[in-house]
Parts: sequence; structure tokens; C-alpha cells
Amino acid sequence: MDRPRSPRYRRCMRVVSIGECMIELSGRDGATWRQGFAGDTLNTLWYLRALLPADAVTDYVSAFGDDPFSAEQIAFLKQNGIGTAHSPVIEGKAPGLYAITLDGTGERSFTYWRGDAAARRLADDPAALAASIEGADLVYFSGITLAIIDEAARGHLFDALAQAAEAGATIAFDPNYRPRLWPSPETARAAIERGCMASAVVLPTFDDEQALFGDAMPEETVGRIGIGGARTVIVKRGGDDAFVWQDGTVRSVAPPEPAAPVDTTGAGDSFNGAFLAAHLSGVGAVEATLFAHRVAARVIGRHGALLPADALADLRPGGGTTAFS
Repeated sequence: MDRPRSPRYRRCMRVVSIGECMIELSGRDGATWRQGFAGDTLNTLWYLRALLPADAVTDYVSAFGDDPFSAEQIAFLKQNGIGTAHSPVIEGKAPGLYAITLDGTGERSFTYWRGDAAARRLADDPAALAASIEGADLVYFSGITLAIIDEAARGHLFDALAQAAEAGATIAFDPNYRPRLWPSPETARAAIERGCMASAVVLPTFDDEQALFGDAMPEETVGRIGIGGARTVIVKRGGDDAFVWQDGTVRSVAPPEPAAPVDTTGAGDSFNGAFLAAHLSGVGAVEATLFAHRVAARVIGRHGALLPADALADLRPGGGTTAFS
């Protein structure tokens, strides 16, 4: 039986997400595009911020440029209750950029310009990185975080994560494999395997794991990652059942209701944020997965990766249709 753990919210809980905030171009109308800011680990932190208690502290750890767009990024984060800890500002650098194109079914494709983005320097300074995540209750990162930094910087990141875990932080990881970001599948496999081993909670997407590791079934993904030491593994499969592994038991958890996608951008990221918010409250993995399904269904029913917090108000603890308490 999947029993909730005792709640461990405390005043000023601190959550840190590490990665790349990009300029997002979306909602194309003829020659006009809408500009915003997004990125996989930022999207997840956005939903954590929306779903955690109001007094929780959230920080986005990256590296920023010294250009006007970077200043806008930092201001955008601050306006939405997200700090940047000790993230460095890199002289002469600017953010990466991507554009979203939608087909008629709500599925999206992306075009990127990110090769020289400031965020690639996020782990160059190990002291600043360690200071940024010191004292965190949860530290979240992804395979994209690993892909955009070089090998030496990955070493700095894993050292900082180990220190945070030793101090009591929960480390959470989404492998989020993007082939174009890696020099080879072999390099990606090695880094992502290390990311899984560094983490207590791992949130892979089955299609990614199948492409990189050749897994035939979600159970293979669960088994492979579980052997590495993770306590909880949630294998996402889009709108289908998620496979939940905790304490050696695997369960298939279906979405509570079918979703009609308008825009699937940010679906997996919002799932991760919702799951982690519920997990931090002490809810068991199955109930947290059901909650994550509900939040992701809400997100894909609207345009854009980042829903306003008030669009999720009825799903928050204490709200109308709360999924955890």
C-alpha cells in the first residue's frame, strides 16, 4: 500500500532548480511572435512555486548575460517570486533563444539558437554553485542542464549535488535526453547515468529512455534506474499511464481523466513540478502522480509553457479540487 509520509513542510522551505532560462518565441500570428522566458528546469520550478506554500523560497540557478534580455530575465523571475541565488553574470554573453511551432493537434516542434548562451557557464565557478544550493531542501536538474555544460563543469555540479545530499537535500532529476545537445550518445549515456545515481527522485520520459538506452518497456527503465540507488522513479509516457516505482514496487498510474491538448509545451515539466510539490508535502508516490497528471492536463489545455498561478489555484492544497493535503 502506498501510504503518505508525514508532512515535512517547514517555514521557509527552499527549493533550487538548476539549468537554462531561454528567450521563448511562441504564438506566431503572421509575422508577429510573442516573447516570453522558459526552459525545462525553469518550467518545473514555475509549477513548484505555484503549488508550494507561499512562504517557500525558490531560486533558479543558472548563469546570465550582461545584456538587456538577461536583465529582463532576472526581473521576470523576481516579479514571479523566484530568486537567482549566487548565479554569475557573464560579461559579453546573452541568453539562448528558441521558437515554438505548433501543428494542428497541439504537438510542437522547436528551433533553437543557444550555442553561445550564458547558461553554458552556470557551473564554471564551483564556489558560487555550491553557495547557490547550500541549505536547499530540494535541488532539481535535468539532462539538458548536463548537456549544455562541459565535462569539467559537470564534475563541479555533481560535487555540489553530493554536498547538498549529504546536508539533507532531496536531489531530483529528469534525464530529458535531447540528442542535438550531446556530442555522442555515449557521452549522453554516461552523464545521464551519473545524474540518475546522484538523485533520490528520477522522472524520465519513456520515449527518451528508449531512444538513448534501448529500453523495450517502461519496466526496463524503472529497473535500470532503480538499481542505481534512486528511491523513487516515475516514468512518464505523455498522456498514457505513468509507471511508478517506490520501495521496490512498480505500479501503473493512469491519468484521472482524458485531456484534450491545445499546446503540449511544458507538459512533462509541469508534471515534474506538481509531483515534486506533492512529494515534498509527504504524499506517497501514487497519489503524487495522480496530482501531477491533473496539473499537466490543465497545462496542455492552454497555450504556453507557463500557466499563471491563479489558473492552478483550485488544485493547490486548500483549494477546491485539491489532490493532496
